[in-house]
Amino acid sequence: MDVTHHETDADEREERFKDAIRKTAPGTPLRKALDMIIAGHLGALICVGDTDNVLAAGDDGFKLEVSFTANRLFELCKMDGAVVVDRDLTRILRANYHLNPDPSLPTSETGMRHRTAARMSLLTRAMVVSVSSRRSVVNVYVDGKGYELKSASDLLATVNQLTVAMQSTRSQIDRSLLRLTSLELDNCVTMGDVADILYLFEVLMTAGEELDECIMQLGTEGRITKMQREEYLAGMDEAYTLMIRDYAVDSSEEAAAGIRKRLHDTANTQLRSAKSVARLLGYTDDRGEDSIMTPLGLRTLSRVPVVRDGMADKIVDEYGSLQEVLEAVDDDPARLGEIGVKNPGVLANSLHRMWGKGE
Repeated sequence: MDVTHHETDADEREERFKDAIRKTAPGTPLRKALDMIIAGHLGALICVGDTDNVLAAGDDGFKLEVSFTANRLFELCKMDGAVVVDRDLTRILRANYHLNPDPSLPTSETGMRHRTAARMSLLTRAMVVSVSSRRSVVNVYVDGKGYELKSASDLLATVNQLTVAMQSTRSQIDRSLLRLTSLELDNCVTMGDVADILYLFEVLMTAGEELDECIMQLGTEGRITKMQREEYLAGMDEAYTLMIRDYAVDSSEEAAAGIRKRLHDTANTQLRSAKSVARLLGYTDDRGEDSIMTPLGLRTLSRVPVVRDGMADKIVDEYGSLQEVLEAVDDDPARLGEIGVKNPGVLANSLHRMWGKGE
């Protein structure tokens, strides 16, 4: 069989990478076998999936066709060659199998076992696991890209750092948003205020992404961490987008999504600059941190219980900004009912209480 390097798109590669992480996470049968191999000071080369192409790239070895168990895989890895396993980790097909991937396939790996693993993952769609007996290191390869498996203790140490950072950042955001609401109602928000909070949102979201990777690598041991992550991020995704829409030149949801991506891709040093953030929000003038900003009011209005989904947009479309909404509430709150706000009096009272002018 002619075996060639398989081309894959980014989405497929990402999904296969995640699948590899799930299959090697603590608590899985494969991870149990890998831990036993490390404890036994053994080396190993394990190919999982795409078995037709894997078998076509080697020869010799023992044909087994036996059910997969962690203990059985451990015992078979005491032999020198590779072990070939089906994609679903239900059958072991070959042991002591001699692999011959194309030596011209590019790899930056140095050890023979790791080079073979990297090239096999380029040559086929298999997930290839390489265990170094000398260094007691496990590398997993997908499409030629490898990552080193971290121990559960190392992952948990990273998790602890990230959860502390997320808890602290979430508290800062909550306090900052309360202050921002007061500033918005008093019409004295500066570009510096906006930039500071957008920076905090980015810190939180980035930590959340890193924690998500740790959770995936922890497998069954990451369930409590996943609950903590959801708690720290609760409501933040919507609040982040609404805040961008409140202050961006283009307040559409599509534009906000693009701005979020650009903020995420921007270096931290630039995110700390009010001028840089202003440019990312679409402003072409030279806005510094003391420049006064006029919010649309989407985030503040969405906090009022009587403002249903989509109603904040209608209110802003009608009035133009939060300050004009406040003026309208003072002049004629009943007019809000004409654009579909139920209980406009409740909305008026809520805004007055936020503003500190309630009875």
